[in-house]
Amino acid sequence: MEEKISVIIPNYNGRELLAKNLPKVLENCPGCEVIVVDDASNDDSVAYIKKNYKRVKLLVNSKNAGFAKTVNCGVEKATGQYVLLLNSDVAPQKGFLQSAMESFSKESQKTFAVGLSDFSHEEGKIIVRGRGGAKFIRGFINHYALPPKSGETLWVSGGSSLIDRQKFLELGGFDSIFAPFYWEDIDLSYRARKKGYLCFFDENSKVDHFHQEGAIKKSSSGFRIKSISYKNQFLFVWKNIEDYWWITLHLLWLPYHFARALINRDFAFFTGFLWALTKIPQLVLSSNFEVHSSLSDREVLKKFEKQ
Repeated sequence: MEEKISVIIPNYNGRELLAKNLPKVLENCPGCEVIVVDDASNDDSVAYIKKNYKRVKLLVNSKNAGFAKTVNCGVEKATGQYVLLLNSDVAPQKGFLQSAMESFSKESQKTFAVGLSDFSHEEGKIIVRGRGGAKFIRGFINHYALPPKSGETLWVSGGSSLIDRQKFLELGGFDSIFAPFYWEDIDLSYRARKKGYLCFFDENSKVDHFHQEGAIKKSSSGFRIKSISYKNQFLFVWKNIEDYWWITLHLLWLPYHFARALINRDFAFFTGFLWALTKIPQLVLSSNFEVHSSLSDREVLKKFEKQ
């Protein structure tokens, strides 16, 4: 089974995380191809892997490219039928891989991905994440958590999921327009859904996710993270929504959102909007801008109303 799977781990200045979590990846994925893609780290991550992990295939970006391009590079170089995406702050638990593969076999021809049961360690608490839905409200797509029970999910996390490599490549992979991070996994899952593919969540495929130790929290300010999130929320709508009434509602609700952000002094919202505007030329020219949908936006989201 494992020889069909390539593990892709993007890394940016994560030497300590690799030392902590990579042994657990190797232990629990004994026959897998393991690829670490270093995104031009300025710590000693590359030297550390070269010295200590001969089994790991190491790819190094010449310059910092962001999450999407870094993962895409690993998937392109992978040889497995399936790619297991794990962030460097994720440690898989024993038996997680077998359970994920069993979920994949449910609808193997239609299954795009299986999201893992993400035991998120946050401020002394453990919150199980990994299964989500979304709804269109006040002109935007708002995503939310669904109960972490095995079943279909609207999207899978780019930091802990098992994906059909050929379908990943067919869809063009993660879109770098969402760089440096956030929303690229929701975007890819949504495009897969609109093509008629399925995404599942497996409650028995468990991983520990140490969010507070990840590169995003360590390298970016709260304002920057919030601005990026807003920017990508705009871009998701502009790129993916084809329903004409929803597009109209998006435009009609914008004055409300601008006024609310002004009253709340939420300057990250304006920063994100202006940033998104600069991406419009790239959005229009994007190779995966056209989805060739089998399902409408309403059909996709209706299935994942809050449960």
